[in-house]
Amino acid sequence: MKAIVLREFGGPEKLRYEEVPDPTPGPGEVLIRLKTAALNRRDYFITRNQYPGIKLPTILGSDGAGEVAALGEGVDGFQIGQEVIINPSLNWGDNPRVSGPDFTILGSPKDGTYAEMIVVPAENVFPKPAYLTWEEAAAIPLAGLTAYRALVTRGRLREGEVVVIPGIGGGVATFLLLIASALGARVFVTSGSDEKIRRAMELGAAGGVNYNSENWVKELQKATGGGADLCVDSVGGDIFPQLVRLTKPGGRIVTFGATRGPVPQLVMPFIFLKQLDILGSTMGNDEEFGQMLNLFEKHRIRPVLDKSYPLEEAAEALNRMKDGRQFGKIVLRIS
Repeated sequence: MKAIVLREFGGPEKLRYEEVPDPTPGPGEVLIRLKTAALNRRDYFITRNQYPGIKLPTILGSDGAGEVAALGEGVDGFQIGQEVIINPSLNWGDNPRVSGPDFTILGSPKDGTYAEMIVVPAENVFPKPAYLTWEEAAAIPLAGLTAYRALVTRGRLREGEVVVIPGIGGGVATFLLLIASALGARVFVTSGSDEKIRRAMELGAAGGVNYNSENWVKELQKATGGGADLCVDSVGGDIFPQLVRLTKPGGRIVTFGATRGPVPQLVMPFIFLKQLDILGSTMGNDEEFGQMLNLFEKHRIRPVLDKSYPLEEAAEALNRMKDGRQFGKIVLRIS
């Protein structure tokens, strides 16, 4: 089969489109002939050796959708040719609250979805929602699961609350917007791009501000009518202390990333005097993946797609993501 293989570090330019052996399903595994895959920032970090647990050579990719091609010993409940979607959260463990020591994510060290075929444990294979296109289905898994856990499990979002999403445009951020809107929240966003704010409002955001504005926190406090009940942050850096200011007394901040690096200064009284909950989050477990798909089907949520590329142009696709040019998910088409 054809696959995108990383044999040395140095960025997307080190990726190679190669012929590799076809995988074979073992006991409890399913072989999937992939139709589409999708990009995550994690994939770029792996090419730069900025992610733990990497083993080379590796096939990148956590997100994918395709058809069942073969079943390993002991697997039932699937039909050859069945359309499926992959949960990339492997070996979460027994505690739904936190992942266990064997937890990994598909796409290194276990070979991922930038390939024509893949073998995954049967418990990580779910029926593809019939209303979704192949591109839309592949776009969901990692980012959709991350957004669902942050909003629903950790953030305890309630209908009518004000949610603030910093840095709209990336995959998880757009899923946060879609899920929060579907659950009846009033969603506000920030971005350094007025165009991305406009597009977010077309998708259901109640408003947004450009964080390059000197008084963007005050602008957002005014727009929201007093601040946020829940902020869901992947930016960190100098933005996080501003979210502490923005969150209402008794509110919550869920954090699952820090693309702007460490938080430089945090005024602790703003946290304890306002009785804030600061909650860490990551991807989710198998149960949450199923719950997320049910939510998508109930509300007919369609992922926001940015651009699609053929598999062999994966390096170009990753560079688009690295540069922050996308709005929504970038997808790879696999023939």
